[in-house]
Amino acid sequence: MSGIAANERLQRIRPALVGYLMSSGALASAAFSQLVTFAILARALGPIEFGLFVQISAVTAIAVQLCALGASDCLLRRVSREPGSYAALLGHNLCLIAVTGAMLVSGGALALSAWFRIGSGPSVGTGTLVLLLFGNVVLVRVILLAETAFLGLGRFHQANRAVVGFALARMAVAALACLVFRVSTLADWALWQCAGNLLYALLGAVWLRPLGRPRLAILREELMPGLLFASQFAMRAIRANVDLLVIGLFAPLTTIGSYGVARRIMDASYLAIDALNRLLYPRLARASRDGLHHALPLTKQALAAALALGVATCLALFLLAPELPALFGRQYQDLSFFVRCLSGMIVLVGAWAVAVDLLGACGRQDIRAWILNGANLLGSVLIAGATWLAAPIGTFIALYLVEGAIAGIAWIVLLRLVRRSRAQAEASRVL
Repeated sequence: MSGIAANERLQRIRPALVGYLMSSGALASAAFSQLVTFAILARALGPIEFGLFVQISAVTAIAVQLCALGASDCLLRRVSREPGSYAALLGHNLCLIAVTGAMLVSGGALALSAWFRIGSGPSVGTGTLVLLLFGNVVLVRVILLAETAFLGLGRFHQANRAVVGFALARMAVAALACLVFRVSTLADWALWQCAGNLLYALLGAVWLRPLGRPRLAILREELMPGLLFASQFAMRAIRANVDLLVIGLFAPLTTIGSYGVARRIMDASYLAIDALNRLLYPRLARASRDGLHHALPLTKQALAAALALGVATCLALFLLAPELPALFGRQYQDLSFFVRCLSGMIVLVGAWAVAVDLLGACGRQDIRAWILNGANLLGSVLIAGATWLAAPIGTFIALYLVEGAIAGIAWIVLLRLVRRSRAQAEASRVL
């Protein structure tokens, strides 16, 4: 009987396991391709030009979260429940990308020009800044739109193809530009990168065309939920990049390059958690439809999986760190030290990511926004101050304090909401 029960249990979890393996495999391929792309650029541009690229990338990482004002959330959330709303929500996304993208590119170019004049490093041309902002903010948001649409419609294979394809395309562009055409300046790379992203965005449009034409109109009822959703990720991006911007004011560009590579390696290491969450979000939205407490068992299982994945990834990074300078270049001398110090953050991220995903999936973007925005706002100040006073050790301590605080607060709030939801359900049954 135990064998039969085990077989039945395996049959129940097999679809979820296969889905996770496909999702994690797609993100793993994408993350590996991104690291190879970074390695190619780090070697080709050299520490100084690459240090400039890292600082600009910190700004584009923030701007891309603001582009479209979080409209991707309603596309994923509502389409997973009501597939017929796809055309209206796709048009809503495209309209907001166009409006906010124009503002972010123009404003970002002016802000970056002023920022580089404050620092002690070389300046960057306005044309180069516009190309980097347009390619990494507007075009990347359009490209991500294809993945979000496929996820909302339950077409996970096509979503995985979009993720892997984009990563491979970026790697191919970097290899062609740097290894074949010997690109060695940031200005030349900006042109290549923007052209590559434009071609892939057009390919994404071709993939979405059979799904139906968008209805181009802004849905006012989705603006506030989207803004709350975007603010969480924008504040997180600020927190994740404020140390790079502050270090850029006083540290040599070679140190900025090494630290920037380490931070991007950490970003890529979150793939295990991201693979779990991108599959979990639609399931949590459906499970919590009749009450938040119905989704708690699934959330606890996801927490155990996220912690296990985080520990495994942390150990792998710690052990592999000494070999990284051979990949990125011997001139990045501090890279191994930075990666080892940052590797434990993945465990804390896994601890809070599941909780905040459930808050978002059940429609409580307001509470999720208060938690993440509050922690990210205060955390940004703490990280900036610690970086200014005692970089890099102070930076590391501040980063761990912020991630741990988010994990603790998110779970305390979530469990209180679950108890309230369960009490309301029991009261309605009595009546």
